[in-house]
Amino acid sequence: MRKRAMDMGGTPSLHGYYMPAEWEPHSQCWIGWPERPDNWRNNAVPGQSAFTRVASAISKFEPVTVCASAAQWENARSQLPDHVRVIEMSLNDSWFRNTGPTFVIGNSPEPKVAGIDWKFNSWGGIDDGCYPDWSLDLLVAQKILATEKVPRFPHSMILEGGSIHVDGEGTCLTTAECLLNKNRNPNMTKEEIEDQLKAYLGVTKIIWLPRGLYGDDDTNGHIDNMCCFVKPGVVLLSWTDDETDPQYERAVEALTVLCNTTDAKGRKLEVIKLHVPGPLYMTEEEAAGITQDDAKPRLAGTRLAASYVNFYIANGAIIAPQFGDQKWDDEAVHVLSKAFPNYEVVKIEGAREIVLAGGNIHCITQQQPHIPQGHVQP
Repeated sequence: MRKRAMDMGGTPSLHGYYMPAEWEPHSQCWIGWPERPDNWRNNAVPGQSAFTRVASAISKFEPVTVCASAAQWENARSQLPDHVRVIEMSLNDSWFRNTGPTFVIGNSPEPKVAGIDWKFNSWGGIDDGCYPDWSLDLLVAQKILATEKVPRFPHSMILEGGSIHVDGEGTCLTTAECLLNKNRNPNMTKEEIEDQLKAYLGVTKIIWLPRGLYGDDDTNGHIDNMCCFVKPGVVLLSWTDDETDPQYERAVEALTVLCNTTDAKGRKLEVIKLHVPGPLYMTEEEAAGITQDDAKPRLAGTRLAASYVNFYIANGAIIAPQFGDQKWDDEAVHVLSKAFPNYEVVKIEGAREIVLAGGNIHCITQQQPHIPQGHVQP
């Protein structure tokens, strides 16, 4: 396996590797198992039921591996379908989009899968992060790659997988609110961060949205709550028609950027609006079920960072959150069905349980690509 080379500009580079789009074939999906009572209410029992629904839905379309702590392995095994693999792994929390590896594909001398192991600091470090000890989460990507015997490329830059979204053809979407936040990589300039994304993800164009979803303070505005690719040249954008909603300003701001840029291939972007639910707020009962301990407080009355953009693209299916807001739940399924006409849209009821802890379906999943025979990088 060839080690990292230096490109002409002196930037460490994965020559010949690129991050495939999420709609490209997967060999499996990785999911963690929630348990910490200071983030998941009622000792994570409702959250575990939601994770089981997600894992079960995805497993109908591709293999799923769930990673649970030693204390939770038996509980996870008993709740999940027999065909879902459950392995033991230590973790601080279960957000595998952000702690798992970013899988990339290389073509030289033959197609192979590898994984980027970014640094993780609990979405902001000691002062701004979601919990003070993330030492176990730092090892999640390495353990996943070792389990699969997949080559690992460690990286010193702090980056979560939920902060990037690619089209597989050279374009990466992200937000300045997250990637340029001083609680991540304060010593790196925007240009230096761009250089690393280009070198490691195999992209040539970064589209920077100014901000993410309103209320997504935990992640400082991850792109996967705000905007994602449907296919090259087409994006979904978290939208609201309510001009009094603080999300409206962010959505219009993002729309302006998207309508005035092109992707890596020079295409103008088609923007599909996907209306947010609610607004939804944490109830007194929900907040009372959370043990206020080491993790970031979850307080009654807090607006939930709920977004239908936070779905997972499985092999042939869209695994879509439903929040119990009938009007917008139904509208989201309608929009997603039109955006992905060749996919089955699978509704996950009770996804509110995941958003109560700060994320959703995309945040808890991590796809591992499958390389079809005769694959050539686009």
